[in-house]
Amino acid sequence: MLYWALVFFVVALVAGVFGFGGIASASAGIAQILFFLFLILFVVTLIARLVRS
Repeated sequence: MLYWALVFFVVALVAGVFGFGGIASASAGIAQILFFLFLILFVVTLIARLVRS
């Protein structure tokens, strides 16, 4: 999931450089959602792992 967040971030950067504002903002939004979803799942996994130990 973190990989896809980075891919969409790079797409947003490249689209922004070439002046495609709509594509850049959409890709940045997707990257942001995926990154925060990754963080939430990571924290939940860490807490679950600590509780099980």
